[in-house]
Amino acid sequence: MRPLEGIRILDFTHVLAGPFSTRLLADMGADVVKVNSSARAGGNGPNNPYFVIWNRNKRTIALNTQVDGAIDVCKELINKADVVIDNFSLGVLDRWGVGYDTMSQSNPGVIYVQMSGLGAGGPLSHYVTYAPTIHAMAGLTYLTGVEGREDIGIGFSYLDHMAGLHSAIAILAAIESRNQTGEGQKVDLAQYEVGVNLLGPTIFDYFSNGNAAEPTGNKLPYDKIAPHGCYQCQSVGTNVIDERWLAIVCETDEQWRALKRCMGEPTWARDTRFETAESRWQTSSELDAKISQWTIDKDALNLMYQLQEAGVPAGVVQDSVDMVENDPQLQSNDFVRPAEGKHPILGFTFTDRLPLYFEQTPCDVYLRSKSLGEDNETVLAEWLGLEPEQVKEGEAAGIFD
Repeated sequence: MRPLEGIRILDFTHVLAGPFSTRLLADMGADVVKVNSSARAGGNGPNNPYFVIWNRNKRTIALNTQVDGAIDVCKELINKADVVIDNFSLGVLDRWGVGYDTMSQSNPGVIYVQMSGLGAGGPLSHYVTYAPTIHAMAGLTYLTGVEGREDIGIGFSYLDHMAGLHSAIAILAAIESRNQTGEGQKVDLAQYEVGVNLLGPTIFDYFSNGNAAEPTGNKLPYDKIAPHGCYQCQSVGTNVIDERWLAIVCETDEQWRALKRCMGEPTWARDTRFETAESRWQTSSELDAKISQWTIDKDALNLMYQLQEAGVPAGVVQDSVDMVENDPQLQSNDFVRPAEGKHPILGFTFTDRLPLYFEQTPCDVYLRSKSLGEDNETVLAEWLGLEPEQVKEGEAAGIFD
């Protein structure tokens, strides 16, 4: 039995942040029922890679809220749910007549989570946000760049993942609160504030010392550690994509001495400017150039093994092929595995496992993502007691479509 079995979650989310949150809970045993319609699915439908990867272990029903009778069904489902989560534009569920203020009257234990870019209040709450815009507003684009460049930023939807994690934690906390009080509650999650919250040290530094944070590239902003960077190794081809890089960090003098031994105690490394962490940090640009001259003709993977065995923290800059095909650590834990069941369109698919290992309640179920409405009969029977004939009638009427 998985930890969250018995918890019912009605999931109105789409794309990444919300589905990532409910995927975590589904992996841990919650009965997550994803609600969508053929009219709304569009490019984010069940055959889209985003949908496939973020919606494993969930059941799906089709519910077209534009058809007479669908809102009544929606209300019945919410009355059976422990959690309702959405990342629509603000106010959509309220306009449907199934918002928290309405539904908590009939289901006082229900927990609502509203995920949006900038939250439910404030002058900018109506702004439309995507990963690049919210990263920029939250300061992450600026701080994760390199000196002199403000246009680099994070190359994937980092804050969507972070918002999903915050949402999952909020749901678990609200469930625990309900266990103690018997009452549900509404949770408003602003992805923007999640991003600003991750800047804690830089905000503290500004208010305490008046220091405005600047992009630091691979250097640490508040610790004087060197070497601390990525160093180019022997390429495996002639294209940029064939470049290989190795991250090396020497936090202590002992690690620096170990790195010098691995490099064969070169004459330049005896320079007194490289003796202490402080002096190495002050001359880090020159130090990085020297180390790069040493790594440039070496195999990155072999060099990582050599350095780690010598006590020097090092890690290959891996791509997806490295992680899926070659990484012995991930392979030993079956981290990438086939999803259970054959997708009707995509065939057999693969997924990554939940990176949590429960000793008493293992979470080792990884069911494939479902097609739109695939679970109409089973969900509506279990949650609402509908007979198969009633479901078919609803499908014919366009309610479950």
